[in-house]
Parts: sequence; C-alpha cells; structure tokens
Amino acid sequence: MDILSYLRGRPVRLLGILCLALGLATCARDPSGTTRVVRVVDGDTAVVAGGAQVRYIGIDTPESRRRVGDVWKEVNEPFSAEARRANEELVLGRQVRLEYDVDRRDKYGRLLAYLWVGEEGAQVLVQEELLRRGLAFLYTFAPNVKHVERLKEAQDEARRGKKGLWSVDLVIPALEAADHVGERKMVRGIVRRVDATPETLWLVLDGVRIVIFTKDRGQFLKEGIHPESDYTGKDVRAFGLIQTYDGSVEMIVSHPGQIEVV
Repeated sequence: MDILSYLRGRPVRLLGILCLALGLATCARDPSGTTRVVRVVDGDTAVVAGGAQVRYIGIDTPESRRRVGDVWKEVNEPFSAEARRANEELVLGRQVRLEYDVDRRDKYGRLLAYLWVGEEGAQVLVQEELLRRGLAFLYTFAPNVKHVERLKEAQDEARRGKKGLWSVDLVIPALEAADHVGERKMVRGIVRRVDATPETLWLVLDGVRIVIFTKDRGQFLKEGIHPESDYTGKDVRAFGLIQTYDGSVEMIVSHPGQIEVV
C-alpha cells in the first residue's frame, strides 16, 4: 500500500506527515502571526499571502455555492452576497492576525483560524463581527471551541435585534423538514425518543432527527444539559442545516445554543 492510499480518510492531523514525506508545494508552512488577506472566497473563507486558504473557526455563512461530494453547486442562499461583502470590508487587503485552536486544518486541507484585524489593543475578531451583524451562524465543533461563548453572545445579540439573517422567520414544523433540505431552518417539534450509539446521539422528532456527536456532548454538559434525558418529550426548536443521510432527514447540532426548549 502506498502512502497516499494509507493516509486517505485518516485524521487531518496526518496531513503534516504527508507534506513532510512528499514535499508538496500545496502544504506550505502554516502562516503564523500577522499576514495579509489577498482574496476573499466567501463570507467565512479567505486566502492569505503565500496562498494558504483559511476557513474561519466557529461560524458558517450563507453559501453562494456548496460542495456536494466532489462537485460544487450554485445555491445562492439569502444574505450570501452580503456576508461576502462584509468579509471583504473587514479583511481584504488588510493585515490580519491568525489565531489557531487545537485542530489547524479541516478535511479539505484548509487552515482553521480565528482572524483578528485592526490595531493592537483595539483588534476586532472577524467571526464575532460577522455574527453581530447577523451575517453568520454559530458553527462550532470540538475541539476548536476556544472563543465559543463570545461568539454565541454575538449571535444572540443579532437575534435579539433581528439583524440580517434573523430578520426573517426561520421556524418551520419538524414535519416539513424534508421540504427544506439544503436550507438552514429552525425546526420545531416534540422529541419523541432519543437513540444513541457510542459515537452519536439522535433526538427523534416527527420528520427529522437532531444529531449530536459524542465529541460535542461536553458543550451541553458544560451548561448542565444532559441531552439523553433533558430533551426527551420536550417541545423544542433546533436551528441548523437540514440535510439527508442514509435516507433520513437530519440536522447536526454541535452547541446547546442551537436548541431551545419552548
């Protein structure tokens, strides 16, 4: 078995081993400290000097296109253009400081970082500003959760002020989830039961399953929530991207801020 076959599907941390072994040009050393943004890809991704593509930790913005397998499809979600313009306003052509968390790359090989812009002592966290403007959603996954609480506060501020994405009604009955695959919605329904495996927990509503991965369970426990028992039988609203997996309609939830008991 060659090294490429061995590493295919392995954790992203092994990307560095592959780079050292093969000397790939695309695996340039991670930029550290301050660097300049040379191109904005969309609302939550940018390219910095040297060519490294940086995916912003902790947020997701509306998409103008989405990767489906190995193919990119045009989707043009509401506020995708506004999110990109805001990102350009904040970082394009400017010096930014990259702050890393535990995992430095995603499954596509992109750098994962928090971006800080502005003068030292008065720097703005780009993710936080996009959330505050209502042009991004909280989208956090362990172990990269260093700034999750301040990001959640920024999103809550936007929701209270009905800014941007939160200016429209996103609530739908859980039974209608299948009609909104590929969209971000807030589904409402009763948690009929909870199914679990060592890796995954499912809150089963009529029409959709809410997925909580075991690696993210700590975020719930930190707030005193035991998903296995505290949501059962409750009328809940869950926010996220509706998708399908093995024929089931699902929504992945990684933070308790995405679920509220009505």
